[in-house]
Amino acid sequence: MSNFDLVVLGGGSGGYAAALRGAQLGLSVALIEADKLGGTCLHRGCIPTKALLHAGEIADGARDASHFGVNATFNSIDMTGVNAYKDGVVSKLHKGLQGLVKSRNITFIEGHGKLVSKDTIEVNGARYTGKNILLATGSYARTLPGLDIDGKKVITSDQAMKMEYVPKSVIVLGGGVIGCEFASVWKSFGAEVTIIEGLPHLVALEDESSSKQLERAYRKRGINFELGVRFKSHAVTADGVTVTLEDGKTFTAEVLLVAVGRGPVSANLGYEEQGITMDRGYVLVDNKCRTNVPGIWAVGDLIPTLQLAHVGFGEGILVAEEIDQLITTVFLALLTQSQRLPLLV
Repeated sequence: MSNFDLVVLGGGSGGYAAALRGAQLGLSVALIEADKLGGTCLHRGCIPTKALLHAGEIADGARDASHFGVNATFNSIDMTGVNAYKDGVVSKLHKGLQGLVKSRNITFIEGHGKLVSKDTIEVNGARYTGKNILLATGSYARTLPGLDIDGKKVITSDQAMKMEYVPKSVIVLGGGVIGCEFASVWKSFGAEVTIIEGLPHLVALEDESSSKQLERAYRKRGINFELGVRFKSHAVTADGVTVTLEDGKTFTAEVLLVAVGRGPVSANLGYEEQGITMDRGYVLVDNKCRTNVPGIWAVGDLIPTLQLAHVGFGEGILVAEEIDQLITTVFLALLTQSQRLPLLV
């Protein structure tokens, strides 16, 4: 069994931020990750999608080059090349993050961790004990009841990130950030795109003026969208997928991207068994990211705050600094107490 000031379960934005800041402050830190260091943001979210969006921007620029007096011809999208570019960006950042973690003397453990007591996480039969435990296990791509993901015609962003071809047509179910990003990429790559969103606007969590501006831009680009109407059913056919809405409208496309949000990864990890208060799979915390169990903290997509990488990153830094302050306070209290004790001769 190994003992640390801080044991972090989850190596995504919130987890590695806490680990790096904690180590910088002089804490002994263990960081546990079941997949790749960097989590969803680096490998399946923010970073690779921006690489795809940049490739789409280049494609659009080539199409419109004559407007700028540039003689260029757009032929087609080479998805092998696009994916190589995207993967290269991710690989470079991944290696940099690995080096940073190593340079801070953080103990990195690969494997599925589980909370087995209020201060211990078990990984591959080994146990790691911490004065503080940080839960940062992230999120997964949600779907809807009865909407099964087959990974081919009905996909989530996880499969969309690895596609080796450009579909001729796509239905995007969900007009949030993830859905709108992939809609933009596919339109730039030459696909016909329709977004279906049950709320009155695209990216409905943003202010209304921003949503309307995005909608105007998408109309201009020829990205179709249906707003304020909910999904009813779907049918997979030999040619693709047909989606039926509650108002009776139907849409057919080669691929259906399900982008209806992300849920917390918390099942079968021992959280409830250790008495942590949960709500619909989320870990509940106070304004300092403390759970109801002393010494256990939680950050990122696991808690009911905005599911944004920089939010989780900031929460991770907050937790590390709070832990450092607590340890310093305890140390100073003990030091003061010792100074008051009479000398024994």
